Amino acid sequence: MPVEQWSETVVLGQLMDDPQFTDDMVAIVEQCSENPQLDVLLNLGEVSHLNSSNLAKLLKLRKVVQINNQRKLKICGVNTQVWGVFLVTGLDRIFDFVDDVPSGLATLQLSE
Repeated sequence: MPVEQWSETVVLGQLMDDPQFTDDMVAIVEQCSENPQLDVLLNLGEVSHLNSSNLAKLLKLRKVVQINNQRKLKICGVNTQVWGVFLVTGLDRIFDFVDDVPSGLATLQLSE
């Protein structure tokens, strides 16, 4: 399941390349807009590249979760090519990264 409600306050998105990436991101943004109590963990382990549209969706999700809702957004499983996109765009400085899904879930649970 690409997007799942992991707990009452955590959504886990197991993202893949487009077009699934776009569909899942839209669903997560809607979920977080409807429920401002949600933290989000995105696993990019199956994502091999990011385009400008994907980056825009990540930034929109960040705005909804971190800025509007004052909740946490973590990203994990980033491969070397995708990490390069974060570095080149400077987005590595505004997103929070963790190594893997268990680390991310633990971090979100501890911060409640």
